[in-house]
Amino acid sequence: MLYIYQREKWPAFKWDEKRLLPLLSELRHVQGKLVGQMLAMGFELRSEANLETLTLDVLRSSEIEGEVLDQGQVRSSIARRLGMDIGGLVPSDRHVDGVVDMMLDATTNYNKPLTKERLFSWHAALFPTGYSGLYKIKVGDWRDDSTGPMQVVSGAMGKARVHFQAPDAALVDHEMQSFLQWIANEEKLDPVLKAAVAHFWFITIHPFEDGNGRIARALSDLLLARADGLSQRFYSLSARIRKERKGYYQILEQSQKGNLDISSWIQWFLQCLSNALADATEITDKVFRKHQFWNRHLETPFNERQRYMLHKLLDDFYGKLTSSKWAKMSKCSTDTALRDIQDLVQKGILVNDGAGGRSTAYVLSKYM
Repeated sequence: MLYIYQREKWPAFKWDEKRLLPLLSELRHVQGKLVGQMLAMGFELRSEANLETLTLDVLRSSEIEGEVLDQGQVRSSIARRLGMDIGGLVPSDRHVDGVVDMMLDATTNYNKPLTKERLFSWHAALFPTGYSGLYKIKVGDWRDDSTGPMQVVSGAMGKARVHFQAPDAALVDHEMQSFLQWIANEEKLDPVLKAAVAHFWFITIHPFEDGNGRIARALSDLLLARADGLSQRFYSLSARIRKERKGYYQILEQSQKGNLDISSWIQWFLQCLSNALADATEITDKVFRKHQFWNRHLETPFNERQRYMLHKLLDDFYGKLTSSKWAKMSKCSTDTALRDIQDLVQKGILVNDGAGGRSTAYVLSKYM
């Protein structure tokens, strides 16, 4: 069996334009409409939507690789770097900050040239300690395959299945030179199609020892930002790929074992992006809901703990809110937490969810 990079004329990709054009045209129409709606929202709401989208993007891109980041840390790290004054900020560790730095460089500096050195800086940001989990890896440089060929595998040790084997390390520098030259010089191709081709091409080369998937998705975000002509992000491709992760890996494997016609991969990418655009309404609805709440309560007196917890509840708060959870999160006594909660109940902002005794929990009122 030949991998696609072993085919004659690699990397002269081709695709069926007639097959892809209707989907691309509809996608570009929806994309332009969404950007237009966001630009009409005003600076404050636009910034909040951008924060929500980037937070989702960082979280879900890491989850695709099986890594779960703390949502509060991610959101706080992004907000600080964007200079946003929001409530409920928490400290973030350097690993979270590194992932955020890579994503923000890709999106806010989308017009800057993509170079080897820039990719190295992204990789170094992903692995600030030089370790991936328990294993020391080569950071800020192309892989050298010192521990064996770069393979994508699944299954238990001894029963592992090889889905893909990347080009030899000795070929990586040459392959990446070709790739980066194409990124810099290919201006005729629609930028959304370019994002699809670039994602597949990069992940097929698999130039780093680890982090290739996250960097490929950051690269897609960079090219999609160029397509939108905006540094702010209002839809998350990574969040949609996370929902369709099984299909993502299947189409990659199928295409990497196929010929140079990558129409099926591009079609999957465009459909996934189309679904991501449809998902964007969830983000805008959430931003409007938060904006309306704080506008409605401009004159409502809240103490610092209540403001902190309301910000948490208006974001993606998981589980039920109890007085003990309030006390732990806002660093106060249980009695103080209960007084804070009862005050918000009297103001019609929180309601008892029906359970009593020690299991008493509270949710935001639909009339808040």
